[in-house]
Amino acid sequence: MSTAPETATKRLTGEQRREQLLEVAARIFAERGYQATTMDDVAEAAGVTKPLLYQHFNSKKDLYLELVDEVAGRILAGIAAANQQAATGREKVELSLNAYFLLVVEDRASFQLLYNRDHGGDDDLGRATRRVERALIAAIDPLIDAGLDEGHRRFLAAAMVGMAEGSTLAWIDSATGSAPSEDAALREAEAARLSRRLSSLMWAGLRAVSAD
Repeated sequence: MSTAPETATKRLTGEQRREQLLEVAARIFAERGYQATTMDDVAEAAGVTKPLLYQHFNSKKDLYLELVDEVAGRILAGIAAANQQAATGREKVELSLNAYFLLVVEDRASFQLLYNRDHGGDDDLGRATRRVERALIAAIDPLIDAGLDEGHRRFLAAAMVGMAEGSTLAWIDSATGSAPSEDAALREAEAARLSRRLSSLMWAGLRAVSAD
């Protein structure tokens, strides 16, 4: 490996380097899957030595778990911010989905990683993704204001999370092979289109819900 990448790395702070490594790792995991990816792959793609990579992450599993937590945190923060702007139940659904899909459109690789089930039977990784799902269900639950009992609300919230995941995977499959748009306005328009489609379906369903 040439010394040029190492020279470039010295210009980054520790936090900047960590963010760069996370970004590169998300892309590699998304492209190859967890099992097929090695720390050598991540280091090479980031243009750093493997010892430098290990200064930031103790193992491939630690790196993957941090990526899952990071994208989950962004989703939950986006939903929370959207809810603060919403005045009605329908606006909560629409704005929350718009915030969610904007993250999807802007960072496709992180969502491929989040919804990837190629964990090779690793229980820690499986539990991490289930924690994210439960956190999203808990965040969606308050959006359902239909006089339902707690169990009924959580059941519907889980269904909504499943719809969002399935829709995301379908969109990612359709977008595979194309580079993400560098135009912010186009990304926002695509996120709005996706959120309108899914929110219409969700809201129509929620309006028909009965407390039985």
